Amino acid sequence: MVFLLGPDVVSLRAPTAPKATEVKLLLDGPYGARFAGELSAFKQGYFSSRIDLTAAPDTPDFAQTIARQHAIGVTTGHKFLLANWRGVPVTAFAASFLDTSIAIFTLESSGLRRPADLVGKRLGYRRASEGEVIFDAMMAQLGLPRSQITKVADRNSFEALRAGDVDAIIAPFDEQPDPARSDFAKLNIIRPQDYGIHVPGLVYFASNDLIHDQPSIITDVLQGLIRGWQFAYSDYARSVPGLVELDPSRLKSERLKFELEQQRALVLPTGGRIADYDESRWRTLRDILIFTKLGEEEVPLAQAVNYQFLRDVYRRSPDLGTPAAWGGEK
Repeated sequence: MVFLLGPDVVSLRAPTAPKATEVKLLLDGPYGARFAGELSAFKQGYFSSRIDLTAAPDTPDFAQTIARQHAIGVTTGHKFLLANWRGVPVTAFAASFLDTSIAIFTLESSGLRRPADLVGKRLGYRRASEGEVIFDAMMAQLGLPRSQITKVADRNSFEALRAGDVDAIIAPFDEQPDPARSDFAKLNIIRPQDYGIHVPGLVYFASNDLIHDQPSIITDVLQGLIRGWQFAYSDYARSVPGLVELDPSRLKSERLKFELEQQRALVLPTGGRIADYDESRWRTLRDILIFTKLGEEEVPLAQAVNYQFLRDVYRRSPDLGTPAAWGGEK
């Protein structure tokens, strides 16, 4: 059953016994491919707990909302860690995107293919965003002069790039235009990962109270999320129509398939396991945020990030980590 809570907020409630405690799972963004695992887990009944799944795009102080409502959320590692440092009582326990989806795009015809090519050019970006932080860190690591790049705020759309308003833009690579579009222009993609920048992408986190009082709910939700991502990628003929049903006026099958493929390596890494984030990437993110002077490490990583739930889930259900679980026909 779908309940409209506002123009951009949709809540899905799992029908379970009336006495069950309902826990909110909030998505920091609208329904779409980047939340396919969460949505598939809900629709397929992989959560045994009573879950209220809600899309909450543009919610101010998203992490604070999770803490206040004793809820579970998914947002960027960048947003989570800064909130944690500000004293918001939340802890990360897994990830959906194991690496950032941020990339720098240029038109193929421009000949701009490497970070060094961007010196002296105009770059469209969004202020104080994950993309700006990662770009600055990449350029600094390469010893390239950021001061010689003209940053153009809020001109980070592919339309601005095609129109020539900027020479490059910072954007998530699952947002790039579909090659099937009539106005598609071939793109060059500069990925920070190719230059040694690896940080957690989208992470799952919960209020400290919920983790302390009801740890079994975290374990149940995490297991459901892993199975949800497996289902989303096992067979698009089964998973995509279910996603479209959630918002048919906005979600389209072919676009969803395209976005799922763009983000696939972030969810199903070669030789890795779904949701199983890497401690070194958290350390890199910490160092980047400190370097860019966005925050100070008021809470040590050992307290901000929990690895035990992942270890327990994969130890109890080793089948969740087998590639065969998501290797169906596309």
